[in-house]
Amino acid sequence: MESVFGEPPSNYLANSVSNDHTAQEPQTLSRNESESSIGLTHVGKTGEAQMVDVSFKGSSKRTAIASCKVILGKKVYDLVLANQIAKGDVLSVAKIAGISGAKYTSTLIPLCHNIPLNHVRVDLTLNPEDWSVDIEGEASSTGKTGVEMEAMTAVSVAGLTVYDMCKAASKDIRITDASHKQGKAALFLVI
Repeated sequence: MESVFGEPPSNYLANSVSNDHTAQEPQTLSRNESESSIGLTHVGKTGEAQMVDVSFKGSSKRTAIASCKVILGKKVYDLVLANQIAKGDVLSVAKIAGISGAKYTSTLIPLCHNIPLNHVRVDLTLNPEDWSVDIEGEASSTGKTGVEMEAMTAVSVAGLTVYDMCKAASKDIRITDASHKQGKAALFLVI
């Protein structure tokens, strides 16, 4: 299996890596300042991994939308379209897997908050233009932290499920273009 990751933003390394490893005093920021500041929120003052403290935030409705694409190729696309994949109904199973994945995000990603989800939607659409499955996921919650990781996990797990169900028919399937509504996540998997 080969993974190819997109290029980081041009200022990525300048903002996230420093040769100066001295600890800095934590700053007290207002809610608006902390949400708009650029930096690594999961890194403590001495460089250790930490879960972000959201106790000062008020609860609000939060929604995130993510998407990805699974490029099948014509042969596998035709099998999925005809519901002839040996493992069963690819789109239905992947939809359920994506919803389940969103619910387990904090278990899969260690520093994510465990948040109650109000709703998760995962839609899979066959795209005949490039013989692919377009996947869109939406997660919503009322709480103190966002749900973009839950939406991204939903579409990623759904995409991996499509791959798993179809891999016997082809090894050329690609999961690509994983993104959330704030911008590209630059994740490309070639399996």
